[in-house]
Amino acid sequence: MDGADKVYCAIDTVDIGLSARLIDGVRGAVGGIKLGLEFFTAHGPDLVRRLVGRDTPLFLDLKLHDIPNTVAGAVRAVAPLAPTLLTIHSSGGPAMMRAARKAAEEVAAQLNVRRPKLLAVTVLTSLDQSDLDAVGIAHAPLQQVRRLAALAKDSGMDGVICSPLEIEALRGDCGGDFLLVVPGIRPAGSAVGDQKRVMTPGEAGGTGADYLVIGRPITEAASPRGAAEAIAQEIAAVQGAAPRRAVG
Repeated sequence: MDGADKVYCAIDTVDIGLSARLIDGVRGAVGGIKLGLEFFTAHGPDLVRRLVGRDTPLFLDLKLHDIPNTVAGAVRAVAPLAPTLLTIHSSGGPAMMRAARKAAEEVAAQLNVRRPKLLAVTVLTSLDQSDLDAVGIAHAPLQQVRRLAALAKDSGMDGVICSPLEIEALRGDCGGDFLLVVPGIRPAGSAVGDQKRVMTPGEAGGTGADYLVIGRPITEAASPRGAAEAIAQEIAAVQGAAPRRAVG
């Protein structure tokens, strides 16, 4: 896996023309495209299919969180898009996560498409200790992330979404085959924005992230493709200096 393959570019706009230009502009310079709840709600699966296409890996970041039957139904509903990665909230509990896994396996077999890798969201990278305190979670962010990641693994998830600050701990807790997909990536000197637990691409790649989710540092750059290529080079330089680890 080279530096570009590790990057999913987050397209965080509902503007169809801008989305199409960004996707076409970075195609081949990143490993895949991430589309989230805002875009999916505005435009639905048909436009997702048209813009991303079948040949580009799709990270469908819907963060599903509901009763087990509803989440299972949602997983079945998006399966025809054949997303490579799909997110649900680990805080929905083990029954919900197991229902999602079962639904993903069944519908993939029925449709003869690849099963999406299911990623459990742990603690959003926009949250810090004060935010957890406000919603009644007494644990520190790292403790809460480790707790939810262990639950996700036991419940059949393929990996988790975590901040770059938790990569090393989770790699030790969950092993090399458990996917760690990491937002909160900001190149040196770029604006942090609403992210609170961040690292540079090189730091996160060198620490053991499987995939990095990067939006504004690419999409708001004067040359999105140039920004993506620079990030890929930074990751590749770190990978070249460290032993390679197989991705699960």
